[in-house]
Amino acid sequence: MSWKRSVGFFLAVCWLLLVLLAAFLAPTTLPSPNLLQTTTPPFQAEHWLGTDPVGYDVLTSLLSGARSAIFISLPAALCANLLGGLLGVLAGFFGNTRIRILRGWVVAALLSVVAAGSFVGHFWASPGLGVAALLLLGALLGRLLGHLRWGQKPVFFPLDDVVQALIGLLDSVPLLVLVLTVAAIQRPSPLGLVVLLTATCWTTPARVLRAATLRVVPLPFIAAAEAIGLPPLRIVRRHVWPMVWPVLLVRIPLSIALIIGLETTLSFLGIGMPPETPSWGRLLASSRLAPTAWWLVVCPGTTLFLTIWSLQRLAQENKVRSMTRDNVTK
Repeated sequence: MSWKRSVGFFLAVCWLLLVLLAAFLAPTTLPSPNLLQTTTPPFQAEHWLGTDPVGYDVLTSLLSGARSAIFISLPAALCANLLGGLLGVLAGFFGNTRIRILRGWVVAALLSVVAAGSFVGHFWASPGLGVAALLLLGALLGRLLGHLRWGQKPVFFPLDDVVQALIGLLDSVPLLVLVLTVAAIQRPSPLGLVVLLTATCWTTPARVLRAATLRVVPLPFIAAAEAIGLPPLRIVRRHVWPMVWPVLLVRIPLSIALIIGLETTLSFLGIGMPPETPSWGRLLASSRLAPTAWWLVVCPGTTLFLTIWSLQRLAQENKVRSMTRDNVTK
């Protein structure tokens, strides 16, 4: 590793550790604003980075914004990569001809999806109850149709085509437009935002893991495992997944950077999170009330830039080390 790469990687790791430390040391709620010191410039004794137009301390807002960014981006990135990785591995391994399902269960699943689309308003009002009702409806219909002779005939389930169709459907709409549209109609909440970002950011990990799986499946040890009669899921768990999961070490930092950018954009526009939740985007948005307060743009903007740059630097270093390890193994 060259000294420039070493210094860059060291600075990136130090900055990310500072952001994590700030997230855990930040107060859970912002202190009361000081209405007598609004838009105070930085480098003051009481307010090192100044105050915003409402009187909140900028440094405290940055620390609390780091908490919001970490607590939203980490779960969403991990869930998105895990979901996308599993779907990509399963799609690459099973393809379109390895899964056979009774025809009755296929029809039951399609009818359940149609029912969910018909009552989409009630579904968004109570997502947990809607998912439970959808699963119950699918199970009952599957049981009923499974007793019919017509419903007992097995058919191939094209898992690979289904996953690729979902990826194509989500990728056909710009990610920012999709997230903004859904976030604008749902109730602002951290959990809802994590679910939304997970449901919209899993496509890239799925594509990457599917491609990695397609390179592993033709290898001789996979054919040997199938020849001795190992169950397909065991082959995936014991032989395929350990070969492809290191790819996620590169994807996860990039996903965190992407989600932090999306969360900042949403909070800048005032959607996605409750109004009382501090974030870097809301601090940037406060500069519209005081156009001459340059610190309201420079401080959160610099923090956001350094965080995303550090995550991209970490992903690049993981990629280089992974390629070096693969070359040594070969």
